[in-house]
Amino acid sequence: MSSLSAIVLAAGLGTRMKSPLPKVMHTVAGRPLLAYALRAAFDAGVEHAVVVTSGRPEIEEFLNEQFGGRVVTTVQDPPRGTGDAARIGLAHVRTERVLILCGDTPLLRAKELAELVAVLDRPSAGELSLMTCLLDSPDGYGRVVRDDAGRVCEVREQRDLRSDMERGIREVNAGMYAGRTATIGAALADVRPNNAQGEYYLTDIVASIARLSTVTPVQGHRDALLGVNDRAQLRDAEELMLERIRRRHAEAGVTVRGNPHIDDTVEIAPDATVDNGATLRGSTRVGAGSRVDVGCVLSGAVVSEGVILKPYTVITSSEVGDRAQLGPFSHLRPDSVIEAEAHLGNFVETKATRVRRGAKANHLAYLGDADIGEQANIGAGTIVCNYDGTSKHRTMIGAGAFVGSDSQLVAPVTVGRGAFVASGTTVVRDVPEDALAIGRPEQINKEGYAVKLREKLAARRASR
Repeated sequence: MSSLSAIVLAAGLGTRMKSPLPKVMHTVAGRPLLAYALRAAFDAGVEHAVVVTSGRPEIEEFLNEQFGGRVVTTVQDPPRGTGDAARIGLAHVRTERVLILCGDTPLLRAKELAELVAVLDRPSAGELSLMTCLLDSPDGYGRVVRDDAGRVCEVREQRDLRSDMERGIREVNAGMYAGRTATIGAALADVRPNNAQGEYYLTDIVASIARLSTVTPVQGHRDALLGVNDRAQLRDAEELMLERIRRRHAEAGVTVRGNPHIDDTVEIAPDATVDNGATLRGSTRVGAGSRVDVGCVLSGAVVSEGVILKPYTVITSSEVGDRAQLGPFSHLRPDSVIEAEAHLGNFVETKATRVRRGAKANHLAYLGDADIGEQANIGAGTIVCNYDGTSKHRTMIGAGAFVGSDSQLVAPVTVGRGAFVASGTTVVRDVPEDALAIGRPEQINKEGYAVKLREKLAARRASR
């Protein structure tokens, strides 16, 4: 097969999105709309892509970061329709064949584009192929008009339909084309804005080419039709994409229960389990045999093998080692590292903290800017006081140390290996290895005073 380029039309202003963000940069399952169209094109065999934009820098920055030299951008200004945008893009195409597709159709599949190109190699296939779909309710879509012999002769937009017979045509144009670059270029040069919108329609190349050659229709999946023009359509596209992603993971050996939200960017190893209501976002990776229970939210998390994340655990930009257990209601803020077999329990929060192998903090603790040694135990209600109002400070807790409940560790401070911190202690100085730190105020018991106190309080209530 000869070399192949793609033109991706992404110059729409997207005013119906009601957002300063360019329409094609709105995300579906963790990726911008535009990323899906380009990925489908490259997976279908495209070597080089031209993206026609409205000149927004956000788009160019994204494309440079994600695709590098495989993609160039060009600007359509002013916006004069899809035919004009395709003509501008075609000026940057140097291959014999070209695909033309839209940047706001995230559900397009690579295999459909590959078939669109492949039919051009069939005998008498002609110079152009276009993707079509059959719909029971075709309102809103351009219709594929055929002649008496069944040959495609034109695509007519909804607002330009001339009769009830044309409005009743069920075959619609999906907006994707493949053809010989020279033929498409000649057809685009003939396009005129002779329509209700006064725009240059890309669809007009179908009639132009059909007069001289054969135009071959290729039936695609109706999902390919779903372009995104507003937030409602964005939601519809994401729901379909999420179901596609869930099925992909299930077929790869992941147990997926109910309808968790799993971004397209997420990696999950076989034999892991993701429960209903969980949300996995960004560059999250989940290892084999791990379980992500109900309501967990993982963003940029690296979860190793055999990890148990109990319900409503939240992890952001942090790592969890093999066979560790977290939750329920644990919260790992950025730059936390929980090593193998460590345990964090109910309402334990970490930030920029390493909890080393086998260490435990099972109840109601805040550990910020800390290093918790292997097999150390952090009691309920422990707080690391890491911020003095100006700067953050580190707390070091040695291997095997025991920090009793309701203790406060005022950083910077070190609790040595094997040391004990008695419950209720405020630690303001380093604790040596194997030492016991006690920092409680003196307890005073006043015999019988509780009776007098109750009487005094009762009298006060009565006087009110």
